[in-house]
Amino acid sequence: MSAYRIEKDSMGELQVPQEAAYGAQTQRAVENFPISGITMPKAFIQALGLVKQACANANHELGGLDEKRRRAINSICDDIAVGKLLDQFPLDVFQTGSATSTNMNANEVIAHLATQLAGEPIHPNDHVNMSQSSNDVIPTTIHVSAAIACSQQLIPALNHLITVIDQKAEAVADIVTTGRTHLMDAMPVSLGQELSGWSAQLRAALTHIENTLPEIQQLAIGGTAVGTGINADKAFGGLVAEQLSVATGLPFKVAGNRFAALSSQDAAVALSGQLNTLATALMKISNDLRWMNSGPLAGIGEIALPALQPGSSIMPGKVNPVMPEAMVMVCAQVIGNDTSITIAGQSGNFQLNVMLPLVAFNLLQSIEILANCMPLLADKAISGFSVNEDNIQAALSKNPILVTALNTVIGYELGAKIAKTAYAESRSVIDVAEEMCDLSRAELEKLLDPRKLTEGGVEGGAG
Repeated sequence: MSAYRIEKDSMGELQVPQEAAYGAQTQRAVENFPISGITMPKAFIQALGLVKQACANANHELGGLDEKRRRAINSICDDIAVGKLLDQFPLDVFQTGSATSTNMNANEVIAHLATQLAGEPIHPNDHVNMSQSSNDVIPTTIHVSAAIACSQQLIPALNHLITVIDQKAEAVADIVTTGRTHLMDAMPVSLGQELSGWSAQLRAALTHIENTLPEIQQLAIGGTAVGTGINADKAFGGLVAEQLSVATGLPFKVAGNRFAALSSQDAAVALSGQLNTLATALMKISNDLRWMNSGPLAGIGEIALPALQPGSSIMPGKVNPVMPEAMVMVCAQVIGNDTSITIAGQSGNFQLNVMLPLVAFNLLQSIEILANCMPLLADKAISGFSVNEDNIQAALSKNPILVTALNTVIGYELGAKIAKTAYAESRSVIDVAEEMCDLSRAELEKLLDPRKLTEGGVEGGAG
């Protein structure tokens, strides 16, 4: 038995692997683009199955597709939507900029398998791709896949991380430590206050992401080739959006201007920008954790992260902050992806953007790796770190910057002398201040109480 079969398209005949459900156009793309070995994301292919199913249902409702073909197409699309048949989507991300090859890959697979199911011919273009063009299907699928991934993966993961940080902030709320600006000792803060800053960053990032989703939920479908809707019923796009809303529980609707929806990727660029902001916040948080954990003897050593694995192949007993390190690498990747998406977004030449596969891949990868790593950072680093209170108190008691609290009483100049003396002699500020100013020990203890200093403000309105 031959390992190949002969398939035809508008350009002629060629050999296709016998076991392949796809046809000639997919095979041509396999041969044309052996570039990276990176295929289109699973989430994108699954969403493409949903889009094709919604299109079949809309075409049936409009009288263009008979019930038998609709059922057969629906059945194959069900399999694609749940992650089956992925081996039938072999095309490289780096392909034709409209991703026409991937659209035809889906059309051919669905048509081939649906024909077997229905027992009558189902054509990839005439039936599966009815009322559609790659030019509106692919932008639509980018939006559908990103909206689903944000709703089902990213937002729950981000909410979990925020919850864990808030819980840890409450647990360490009463522990006062040395604040740091420029990596140098500064006025005291509580660990709870420090973690509350992390939580606020992430809550802001969450709000910004959620605010971009209404634009992502607007779809290009119905615009067909150039945005005019040629060869599609005027009601088609709206029906597809309704079908997708029912299938996903998300409020999809037709884009207000389908010329913009085909020629630009502004919504994807905006969402990527918010993922970039989230990555920036997560990198700051992860690096704070790494600094706080550094040591245990020669670093800051304020906290000890959970020991997850041996940290060195040569140094016995060494344990590294592996989860924050993984998180910063994820953040670096997301930031790089955002740059690529920004460049891709500029490639909307006249009526079509021609870097759609790159947008799809990078956007979905950013969502996926952030969603996968945030719960790990929460559960394997933040929730379980212990606080080295002895180290914190030792540093806090000798912090010369505490003298700042005396500025309104003794003045900046004398305060600077006290701080420099305390640092030079490695003595506590309170001991040096007692010698160099007229305040009593009791007054100094009240003014230099680290816990009180975390509350801010000056009693009596003095500046």
